[in-house]
Amino acid sequence: MEQLVTSEFKLGIIAGGQLGKMLTLAASNWDIITYVLDPSKACPASNTCNEFVQGDFTCFDTVYEFGKNLDMITLEIERVNTEALSKLKSEGKKVYPDPDILRIIQDKGLQKEFYYRKGLLSSSFQLFKTKEAIIAAVDSGRLTFPFVQKARRDGYDGKGVHIVNEAKDLKHLLTADSVVENKVSITKEIAVIVCRSTTGEIKTFPAVEMEFNAKANLVEFLTCPAKLTVSQESEAKNLAISVIKNLDYEGILAVEMFLDKYDNVIINEIAPRPHNSGHHTIESAFTSQYEQHLRAIFGFPLGSTEIKLPAIMINILGEPGYEGLVKYDGLTSCMAIEGIKFHIYGKKTTRPFRKMGHATVLDHNIEKAKEKAKFIQQNLKVIT
Repeated sequence: MEQLVTSEFKLGIIAGGQLGKMLTLAASNWDIITYVLDPSKACPASNTCNEFVQGDFTCFDTVYEFGKNLDMITLEIERVNTEALSKLKSEGKKVYPDPDILRIIQDKGLQKEFYYRKGLLSSSFQLFKTKEAIIAAVDSGRLTFPFVQKARRDGYDGKGVHIVNEAKDLKHLLTADSVVENKVSITKEIAVIVCRSTTGEIKTFPAVEMEFNAKANLVEFLTCPAKLTVSQESEAKNLAISVIKNLDYEGILAVEMFLDKYDNVIINEIAPRPHNSGHHTIESAFTSQYEQHLRAIFGFPLGSTEIKLPAIMINILGEPGYEGLVKYDGLTSCMAIEGIKFHIYGKKTTRPFRKMGHATVLDHNIEKAKEKAKFIQQNLKVIT
């Protein structure tokens, strides 16, 4: 398929957030013309793609019209119109991920059923249509505390998730169609970025360890490599490979996992696209997750996933109490520290805990990298 990369090749990317921006930048290295579809003219990828199309990526007609004159379509968000993608696929367009697989991933209930059906280790679960049905299950003893309620569709970055530790938490149940999981006793939250090419080649990046902001339920620090035993690292990578093989998935796939108190590696969720847990690969690995995704969907040999240096990735989040036109306070002092690479996404407005950028800290000593990351956290403020 080497003939695909020509000065005329048109790659469509559905959604133009920070992931789309970084994907367009990777594609530009190969002289690929990128088209981006997003509702906002001010989205991060609007200034880095070759052609920007404003429109709703949940609308059948908009997605179909966007894709029908392109050579290949991929995405940076799950919440897209899969019916339009299926029609484009039926007309011979190359669509990654496959729309049928995307439908499973879009619905957390279908995801859980897939893991159960394929014998992939995940927490036990029940499906509920209403919050009243959840309360009735608690009253009857069919459901016991603690548990986690997740909206089956459209949840992301901590949205659409409610943790229920005791009876008083029931009053805040989500009203959405839900999957309810037994709450896992977690030792670590980890992730593995795995990639499978259209040729069947598979490679994994080293596992990363994630620390979350308790208030926003967003990744605060990400450490690569994760502090795992050799057997735990191997188990996590093998589980990610099993997921991508069983899905028959092509492209980059993020597999988020838990390490429980019994040292079991358990699948939490998957994301069919480049992912926050792979940002660090731009600087820390020989091949970034964005280049790897392109290699996979073009059928090229996958690149080396070896890391060049240990890294800490920190999300740059909007400060609580600020909403409006963005200002980055303290950036100069943070830039003075060696080994820090900043990515400011270009979002024009900030709000509390909005992802506005990220920084990757590289150091031979991971503890020193963590100290530098904490300095950024304390000194770089996203305000108005």
